[in-house]
Amino acid sequence: MEAVQLARKAVEAASEKQATDVVMLDMRRVCNFADYFVVCSGDTRRQLEAIYEEIDKVLGKEGVALRRREGATDSGWILMDFGDVIIHIFASPEREYYKLEKLWTKATPLIRIQ
Repeated sequence: MEAVQLARKAVEAASEKQATDVVMLDMRRVCNFADYFVVCSGDTRRQLEAIYEEIDKVLGKEGVALRRREGATDSGWILMDFGDVIIHIFASPEREYYKLEKLWTKATPLIRIQ
C-alpha cells in the first residue's frame, strides 16, 4: 500500500471514532523521515485509546504493521509510526501546547476534517 493510501485510511479510521480536527499533512518537501503526518484529537483518554486501536486494526487488516508506538493515553499524546506515515493522536490540551501544525507550516495540508 502506498503511503498516501495508508494515511487516508488512518484519517478514515480516526474519523470513525469521532476524532476531532483531523489533519493530513504532506511532509515530503519538508522532512526526510516521513511522507505524511496525520494529526487528530480526542476528548478523553478512552477516546484516544479507541482512535489508536481503530487505526491499528484498519491498517493491520491491510497488512501494514505498526513499527513503533510512543506515548500513552495518560500523557495525552500517542504517536504511531508506520514508517512513511506518522500518526499523532492528541488530547486537546497537549495538541494546543505542541502545535505541530505550526511547527510544520511548510507542509502541505491535504485533508482537514473539523
